[in-house]
Amino acid sequence: MNRDTMRRAIDAADHPWDFVIVGGGATGLGCAIEAASRGYRPLLLEQSDFAKGTSSRSTKLVHGGVRYLQQGNVSLVLEALKERGILLKNAPHLVHDLAFVVPNYTWWEGPFYGVGMKVYDLLAGRSGFGKSKHLSKEKTMERLPTIEPEGLDGGVIYYDGQFDDARLALNMAQTAAEQGATLLTYSEVTGLLKADDGEITGVVATDLEAGDSFEVPARVVINATGVWTDSVRRMDDPDVRPMIQPSQGVHIVLDRRFLPGDSAIMVPKTDDGRVLFAIPWHDSVVVGTTDTPIDGTPLEPKPFEEEVAFLLRHAARYLTDDPAREDVRSVFVGIRPLVADPDAGGTSAISRDHTLHIAESGLVTITGGKWTTYRKMAEDTIDQAATLAGLDDRDSVTARLQLHGAHDNAEAFGDLRAYGSDAPALQALMREDEALAERLHERRPVLAVQVVWAARHEMARTVEDVLARRTRELFLDARAAIDMAPRVAGLLAAELGRDAEWERTQVEAFTALAQQYLLTDETLPSAPTA
Repeated sequence: MNRDTMRRAIDAADHPWDFVIVGGGATGLGCAIEAASRGYRPLLLEQSDFAKGTSSRSTKLVHGGVRYLQQGNVSLVLEALKERGILLKNAPHLVHDLAFVVPNYTWWEGPFYGVGMKVYDLLAGRSGFGKSKHLSKEKTMERLPTIEPEGLDGGVIYYDGQFDDARLALNMAQTAAEQGATLLTYSEVTGLLKADDGEITGVVATDLEAGDSFEVPARVVINATGVWTDSVRRMDDPDVRPMIQPSQGVHIVLDRRFLPGDSAIMVPKTDDGRVLFAIPWHDSVVVGTTDTPIDGTPLEPKPFEEEVAFLLRHAARYLTDDPAREDVRSVFVGIRPLVADPDAGGTSAISRDHTLHIAESGLVTITGGKWTTYRKMAEDTIDQAATLAGLDDRDSVTARLQLHGAHDNAEAFGDLRAYGSDAPALQALMREDEALAERLHERRPVLAVQVVWAARHEMARTVEDVLARRTRELFLDARAAIDMAPRVAGLLAAELGRDAEWERTQVEAFTALAQQYLLTDETLPSAPTA
């Protein structure tokens, strides 16, 4: 993918796009793949980078949703389990099975949760990742060597999926482009074009790099902006009733020594009734998440003191080595686009079903849902949008469409396994230029070649794009990411034709951003009161 090429394609278009998709997260990218693979002509516009918002800040799980089963939402669990199996086949280089252990500390927990997991297995059917079973205390401790042994009565093991969310989003963008979609990042939609009868006929956007505005005609505009859904809806109708009730979730990242081995911990009920996970991811452990209602939807949300304390407190209950603030390598925050329900008893009780809404003006809004079901959300959206646009009906093919990079033996590529089928090309670059094989930090695996590849083929435009989403260093070790920023800026500048002033500005901007991912001695802001 090349951004300059994409912008030229927009400028050269001489007829309306079939769809303009606003939003470059999981849902918007899914819609772009869905539309392009059917032979339609979609344009996707994203105000920042692919997956900058919620889609890069998940708990890194491709799952059916054990909690939704507890809520009795069997239809959502069935749909998610089916999509989980499809995603494993379509992106095997990024999605894999993961063992989860529910530690039991009272006699009744084993039978109670064991029955629940058997139902989960039954619903998964042939799409299952493995069968659940009871574990003795000894087997539980083998799986979880650092689990708190006092009072431990055994455990229940079950299997779900894990992935790298930002890398998957990037491969989705590449897949959409390969199917014929046009995608432009750092392009903010600022208004909607309308006919005299009020029907939407396109969008007005600003290219944040070039600094110019342009109009894009379209048969249908699709609003896939996640937590910013209502912002786009207000462009259509300033008095529209809000759909989104935002809730933020915080994750802390610890050294792998806190949870060695290949199994994750699932705590089915925390103090506030949530499910909590401690998950091995890359060379670290991710502990999350919280569920805190908030009023705004900032592009870069920040954690609250109570949320960090909550996660550290619960981690200490289940781990023999109690993590402290100084052990946190990074803390990241995502905002969930929950569809508002005035009768729900708090955001943890709100269903994650997706909502598809068509306004009188023709604006199509797709929101809610979860990462795992992005493909089905996109399929439903394009079905409706194509009808609205008066386009020929064309069947979906995405259930059998492998994503860019798909490779069944990506583990053979070592630290480059996330690149899947692209890994040999990166290895070839390193053979041509040995300097590209240099690591950017003594304790991190990132190589110079990854920065060059991100600029040439993955539409990376900033240091943040590289360190937060092309690689995951900001989320895994914020201090190391800060150390790497000058080298990354230099490599990017050489690839993008930027000057020394651009390098300096990029390093300053990234350093300021990364400070928000560090836990310092200073107390964080308090969560808003209800």
